[in-house]
Amino acid sequence: MVATFLSSWAHVRRRRSDGWSIGALVLCFLLVGPVLALVLTATGSSDGLWGHLLDTVLFRYIGNTLGLMLGVGILACFFGVTTAWVVTRYEFPGRMVFEWMLLLPAAIPAYIVAYTYTDFFEYAGPVQSQLRMMFGWARPSDYWFPEIRSLGGAILVMASVLYPYIYMVTRIAFRLTPASLFEIALVHRKSQFRDVGLPLARPAIAAGLALVLMEVVSDFGTVEYFAVETLTLGIFNVWLGMNNIVAAAQISLVGFVFILSLLGLELYARSRQRFSSTTSKTNKLQPLMLRGRGQALCVVICCLPLVFGFFIPVGVLLKFVLTGQAGANLVAVAGVVTGSVSVAILAALLVMVISTLIVLAATYRGGEMLRRMAMLASTGYAVPGTMLAIGVLIFAGAIDRIYAGLVGDSRASLLLGGLGILIVAYLVRFQAVGYGAVLSGIRRLPDNMMGASRVLGNGFAGSLQRVILPLLRGSIMAGGLLVFVDVLKELPMTLLLRPFDFETLATYTYQFAKDEMLEEAAFPALMIVISGLLPVILMNHMLRRTD
Repeated sequence: MVATFLSSWAHVRRRRSDGWSIGALVLCFLLVGPVLALVLTATGSSDGLWGHLLDTVLFRYIGNTLGLMLGVGILACFFGVTTAWVVTRYEFPGRMVFEWMLLLPAAIPAYIVAYTYTDFFEYAGPVQSQLRMMFGWARPSDYWFPEIRSLGGAILVMASVLYPYIYMVTRIAFRLTPASLFEIALVHRKSQFRDVGLPLARPAIAAGLALVLMEVVSDFGTVEYFAVETLTLGIFNVWLGMNNIVAAAQISLVGFVFILSLLGLELYARSRQRFSSTTSKTNKLQPLMLRGRGQALCVVICCLPLVFGFFIPVGVLLKFVLTGQAGANLVAVAGVVTGSVSVAILAALLVMVISTLIVLAATYRGGEMLRRMAMLASTGYAVPGTMLAIGVLIFAGAIDRIYAGLVGDSRASLLLGGLGILIVAYLVRFQAVGYGAVLSGIRRLPDNMMGASRVLGNGFAGSLQRVILPLLRGSIMAGGLLVFVDVLKELPMTLLLRPFDFETLATYTYQFAKDEMLEEAAFPALMIVISGLLPVILMNHMLRRTD
């Protein structure tokens, strides 16, 4: 009887607009504001600069962006799909270790790998020096070696650290595919990988690929260091070099078309993920035993992306740190770490508080409009940081003008010129991370949990405090950790919006690296890598739960 009453109560209760839903709706509008400001700015006049860009460099920006996306997509798919199949389908020495080690490159930002590759593969680096010693080459004209600072080098760098996006989802897809399908393939003498595994995992691969390509479009540090002129670098040059924010916003809209296309690809891929079965009655895929050359080949396949994506960059950083060449600036680095960690903690706390409020209000108090606005407010993560910075700056300027009018002082500023604008940018950029974490936690709760608490005499706030929030503690902490690390690693938006006297670990590393002072950049870069290991451990834990 009680269960029937609770179910009926949950269906007949009316969604009403109260303080919770109105507050959440206001927050959603504020989070969407910078994206709308970017679009509105792009409709203005660029004083003829847009036509000049169209005649000169815009198509080169687009061509390089497409070439980078194509190259990174192919190489990341190769690394991600092959490693996922090997660790899922075959038993070989070290398989359990490789399962989590293959996630390690995700802890390293691409721009840090770019810095280390330059030292490792340049003319005076250990690779070319060893080749000259082995073969007796005396001059650069005696041999040919690929230029690392090129489009090809950027493709290798990005693919080496971004393939875990594809590896994670593909591994899950392979793992959840019923073993009976592979047995049928064996009976009919078909390839288990080509005829069964790959077709069924294609939606998961497409979803992971979309995430990889969105990261490629938004990258700034790597393309700037390697001098690859992409749309993101073009935005940076037009804004700061030509001081034309309207033209920069117009280039941003071109990049936004790329992002919307990739989001469409991801949504389409997710809508087609219907092949998996999670019931206990389904036999899951069991690894096959290998011997001799088969085992060696599996080890090589797993080691290849790890060497390029983790061991080489970490080895170069450790060389600089352990040889004492990076120890001179420890006091300065300590100050940067303190400021960077403080801002990251503040941003993570605010993101999770706002995300939790929006999700709870949309789930238990709001209607369809609020739920749609909540999803729209989380789209900032899909906008590259360089593009989003333009919208945040314009939006913050509008807020400051309103604030100055209210206080009666034209010089009054609430956001511009301080850390306030940077915090707002982080809130808009990483709201999706917190929103996704809390929403996934809410969906695991029974539908009548809130109703049961209300029937027992608790008010809405009391139900949240005593029942709902304790059950969401793990999801909130996981989301906060991911936001914390993302803020520490974020580079282009921080470069554009930070106060002049403020540095984060990412900007501090960038300032030294762009001046070819890689030794000084080693220690802060290593700190970023260490911080990135925390979400990697979390991701591995989540993957093991799916297994």
